[in-house]
Amino acid sequence: MSTIGQSIPISLFGESHGKMIGITIHNLPAGIHLDSSRIKKALQQRRPTSNISTARSEPDPYQIVSGYFNEKTTGTPLTIIIPNQDTRSKDYNKEILRPSHSDFTAHLKYRSFHDYRGGGHFSGRITAPIVILGSICIQILEQKDIYLGSHIASIKDQSDDSFTPSNITKENLKTLLYSDFPLINKNMKAPFEKEILTAKEQQDSVGGTIETAIINVPKGLGGPYFNTIEGTLAKFIYSIPAIKGLSFGKGFDITSLYGSEANDPFITEDNSIKTSKNNSGGLQGGITNGMPIVFTTAIKPTSSIGKPQHTVNFKTKEEVTYQLEGRHDPAIVHRVIHVINAITAYAILEIITKEEGYSWMI
Repeated sequence: MSTIGQSIPISLFGESHGKMIGITIHNLPAGIHLDSSRIKKALQQRRPTSNISTARSEPDPYQIVSGYFNEKTTGTPLTIIIPNQDTRSKDYNKEILRPSHSDFTAHLKYRSFHDYRGGGHFSGRITAPIVILGSICIQILEQKDIYLGSHIASIKDQSDDSFTPSNITKENLKTLLYSDFPLINKNMKAPFEKEILTAKEQQDSVGGTIETAIINVPKGLGGPYFNTIEGTLAKFIYSIPAIKGLSFGKGFDITSLYGSEANDPFITEDNSIKTSKNNSGGLQGGITNGMPIVFTTAIKPTSSIGKPQHTVNFKTKEEVTYQLEGRHDPAIVHRVIHVINAITAYAILEIITKEEGYSWMI
């Protein structure tokens, strides 16, 4: 099912080459103003805009069709749609299983009745409504002084600088959030783009990692075992296509440290308890400790590539060599980063509302 959330449930609908895609958001309190300019900016950031992205160009003229009146939420379900306009369905063959796509599993799950064009409901196109959701959640969080942002940590073998206690600031996070190609070290843009364009020339693709930070999340949220913040965030983030890994704080690198190096010592500062390091990424025992929440997400190379690949004809069961046609991204890291921001903002708002109630948003 394409529904998630308890306090603020959402449902996604539509297919990549159908008439429209959209989202319904439940339980937003009445009276919330939505800044349309910020929603449009978020959609523009996710949209392909250069030769390092797909040639498919959707203007994404979203429409709010329910739950909004006189520029304020009404308290009833908020439904938003985006028409699909730039589709080329002839590029897709239902019988050929594209390697590393959902084609085979979709055949199994939906008994071959699914819309296979462009990946149908499994397509990354469906993340556009999530970006709208994220923009709404970010606006609410910022009113409570909670800020988040992400940067492209790596593309293939090239790496950006990492988050440090000194650069995780409100100003830096806002700069990253509003950047179309977010980096800590701006000099890495050219090497990153070169990696992407080299893959494109070779009819191949590349992946990478994204590092995210969130500040000023209230202390004491979450719980042990089945209600950890890590587990909750993972459920939301892994719902985004192409995510193949997630680690918090020092992540897998913490395994190479001694305990004395890995531990986060407690200190007092301005009569408040905090830690002098943040290897745990702001979370201990699955509960927020007041330090920045930091995590890294791994994005696989785009599955759609131009090189000939070995696959199977689903109908005949014949093994064939297939060369994909159509318009595809040589990398999606620089586009999916905006979706990561969006789903993270939604997850944080869901976590807080679950514990603090809906009045917290007003």
